[in-house]
Amino acid sequence: MAQYKRAERVADLIRAELADILRKRISDPRIGLLTLSGVTLSDDLRVAKVYFVEMGQDQCRPEIRAGLDRAAGFIRRELGKRIELRYVPELIFLYDPSFAYGSRIEKLIQELHHQEEPEEPDAPEDH
Repeated sequence: MAQYKRAERVADLIRAELADILRKRISDPRIGLLTLSGVTLSDDLRVAKVYFVEMGQDQCRPEIRAGLDRAAGFIRRELGKRIELRYVPELIFLYDPSFAYGSRIEKLIQELHHQEEPEEPDAPEDH
């Protein structure tokens, strides 16, 4: 069994709790369609980088960042109530461009396959 650093275990817990807080406790419509793609914690557990994407979008709208920044204090307090840590980490929300990149690559591959498809020969006619 692999040994995981404590920071990785706590990051997984934080991601799950943050997803629940965003879904159930935040009523700001600007941040309604977010998915948390990951959380990385500093080794001292003081700073959490929270990576997010907006469902169905290839870019982050400025309103989403404003909504997250406005709610950050509330989210951090809620997190502190849910997890037992000496210090609740500072939350830094970062847009995760990897989903948009993957979507773009997939679209390009589909276009290549469509261009390379050989045209089907005409069906032989029965005489």
